[in-house]
Amino acid sequence: MTFTTTVHTVRHFTMPKPMGDTLAAANAKPPKAAEGKRSEEAAVSSTQAYSGEAKDPLASHKNPSSQPGITFAAQDNLPKLPIPELDDTCRRYLEALRPLQSAREHQDTVAAVNEFKKRDGPDLQERLKKYATGKTSYIEQFWYDSYLNFDNPVVLNLNPFFLLEDDPTPARNNQVTRAASLVISALSFIRAVRKEELPPDMLRNQPLCMYQYSRLFGTARIPTENGCQIGQDPSAKHMVVLAHGQFYYFDVLDDNSDLIMTEKDVALNLQVIIEDAQQTPINEASRGALGVLSTENRKIWSGLRDVLARDDGSNNSDCLNLVDSALFVLCLDYTEPQTQADLCMNMLCGTSEVLKGIQVGTCTNRWYDKLQIIVCKNGSAGINFEHTGVDGHTVLRFASDVYTDTILRFARTINGQAPSLWASTSPDPAKRDPSSFGDVSTTPHKLEWDMVPELSTALRFAETRLADLIQQNEFETLEFMSYGKNFMTSMGFSPDAFVQMAFQAAYYGLYGRTECVYEPAMTKVYFHGRTEAIRPVTPESVDFIQTFWAENPPAAKIEALRKACQKHTAITKESAKAQGQDRHLYALFCVWQRFIDEEGAEAASSNGIDSPGYSSPLSGSSSPTRSSSPHPSMTHQQSHSTMPSIFADAGWDKLQNSILSTSNCGNPSLRHFGFGPTSGDGFGIGYIIKDGSVSICASSKHRQTRRYVDAIESYFLEIRKLLRQTQRSRGESAGGKGTSRAREAEERPRTGRMKSRGRVIGGVEGKKDGVAKGEVPTPLEDSLSPSEDELGGYGFFDAGMLLQALRSGQKGDERPSEKAAARREVGKKLRLMEY
Repeated sequence: MTFTTTVHTVRHFTMPKPMGDTLAAANAKPPKAAEGKRSEEAAVSSTQAYSGEAKDPLASHKNPSSQPGITFAAQDNLPKLPIPELDDTCRRYLEALRPLQSAREHQDTVAAVNEFKKRDGPDLQERLKKYATGKTSYIEQFWYDSYLNFDNPVVLNLNPFFLLEDDPTPARNNQVTRAASLVISALSFIRAVRKEELPPDMLRNQPLCMYQYSRLFGTARIPTENGCQIGQDPSAKHMVVLAHGQFYYFDVLDDNSDLIMTEKDVALNLQVIIEDAQQTPINEASRGALGVLSTENRKIWSGLRDVLARDDGSNNSDCLNLVDSALFVLCLDYTEPQTQADLCMNMLCGTSEVLKGIQVGTCTNRWYDKLQIIVCKNGSAGINFEHTGVDGHTVLRFASDVYTDTILRFARTINGQAPSLWASTSPDPAKRDPSSFGDVSTTPHKLEWDMVPELSTALRFAETRLADLIQQNEFETLEFMSYGKNFMTSMGFSPDAFVQMAFQAAYYGLYGRTECVYEPAMTKVYFHGRTEAIRPVTPESVDFIQTFWAENPPAAKIEALRKACQKHTAITKESAKAQGQDRHLYALFCVWQRFIDEEGAEAASSNGIDSPGYSSPLSGSSSPTRSSSPHPSMTHQQSHSTMPSIFADAGWDKLQNSILSTSNCGNPSLRHFGFGPTSGDGFGIGYIIKDGSVSICASSKHRQTRRYVDAIESYFLEIRKLLRQTQRSRGESAGGKGTSRAREAEERPRTGRMKSRGRVIGGVEGKKDGVAKGEVPTPLEDSLSPSEDELGGYGFFDAGMLLQALRSGQKGDERPSEKAAARREVGKKLRLMEY
């Protein structure tokens, strides 16, 4: 089946608007609320005028009095992101580096920080405060620049992925049905955002910033010669579908953002698209899969976009504009990945499969500059998103609501009174007057690119480089089903802190050292807030790891774990209040470089030389030589020409190289979440802590990822065993903090009741420290299966015994002559005459 490309009406698509213009307009627009009125209390009160149905549509199956405006109601009252005090930032910076450095290294860093506080720091702090006046956020533009000036491919480097759980209705887990269902739910979400009916994200009754939702749809990352731009068409009403690397589009919304197609209509379109795409031989389709170009180096991709748009009368410019301005891209893959790891790889970067020299993997069926919904042939679905303008928390809300809505819509086919996720819904498209839809085209159209020789050659080289990139990375997953959030909290631990200690302990068990770890904390309680960095490696976590791996009693290990988790929780709370060190120091670095660039431009102008313009703080192309701080006799202007001591110190580089880059993002709607490694010799770890399980997706550039994931699993089992041991020794309930009232009643002394029939399983009655009277004490670990007592082939207690042996050798009374004699007996004695 083929499509006619005849279009009876002329559609004009708006070129996406650069994000810089949007930010400038936001800063220039007079605020509705004075800066002094911005506070957490004002933000909370701004949502109180809305009804309970508006704040929680699920509370009722119908909401006839929908009240638009709630989505962004708190925006003008949210507090601005605070600029931390310089002394506090420097103190946190030293605390973050202390467990990662030797004594000599830390001494050098302390000296560099003290010099920074005396010389450059105060001036840069004042410049930052002056710069931030009237801005939405002191870090926002710098943050965008760091992403948009990133010149390497975005695939595997910037774009994360979500893997959704399967549809709970097995009959709906086929590609077309699942895809159509997800599309309808996604469009309902878009409608709720545009009509401002989407209830705001809340954190303990505190509304969060919702700005990122306005940047999620109709948005594209557009490369230029001088970095990328984020463009957006806020009135977009069409979607793009990719099948076998070929592009199709059709309209799905009207001018009022109401849906113009039913789920059945969308399913029919998708089926027709798949059948049309299959008519093109796979090898021929691969040669025209222009989506591969979005994986190129950004400057190369910019030049190729110029090629696409330069020829008058070519379809390419219009096709490119259609893709850029689409609400989102739906990728229909023809493969069925069988393992969790393969599914994760497919959602992150696609598969690479070469058949007779032709790439036939799903890596050609992507467009990485936009939000993508990916559906496999068997209905497995996921999301891959461009990360510049949105964070994981925002896309998680989108994914969760889409998944929830697919279930609720199915429920309403059974019971019409089932609740809805939306405050209001679109009029039924099947009952509307066709003329009310306006200028729309619901029939799928195939985009036909003019493949000039220059594009064909570039596409071939882009594909081979992408295949190389995919082969350089590996992915492994862990579905730890033995326990999850409920067990961790019942033991008195923060689940996130508990899992973070697992990452550090497992890494130390494999490599015998502690490395830099990164975890983001959400700061959306502030206006245009993004994230702050948590640095999970602390003196307390190092002490726990060393205590855990040494020959220590279980109680000592658990006590060290408890202190490490408490410290991690405290740091997390500080970071969520924007009181970290990373973002503040990065902003100071950007202010310094901006000053240097402006100073250089003035000097160049006075000498008749054109300025090269502002460069990315991350590009390194125009960074001055790292030198020691200037001599005291230098002028103030000269003092800024050399890099401030804190950024020239080796500690700054160490903190920017995260060997374990981790992120906790997810809920029961997701099976996995992940991203590529941020360091060539590190791991990228996305994890989801559910009530009864922990899901982990780890990636690396072939650094024994499977072995590391197995080590994490073994740690989880070992630490549970230690927790149970310490509980029994204290005579506590096996259920811990979260034990049910019924179990508490069972454990009370029995009076006036019949004797208990049968033997209590796992009880501690009649035992002391878990051993019955008259029994020979048996170590608990001896009774456990080998899988619970080993970490990647090495017993947990072997390491402690080794440390003990080394220490005993140092403390012994053996005479030097005996040591020398022992050394002479070691190894095979060579006979010199043989040589």
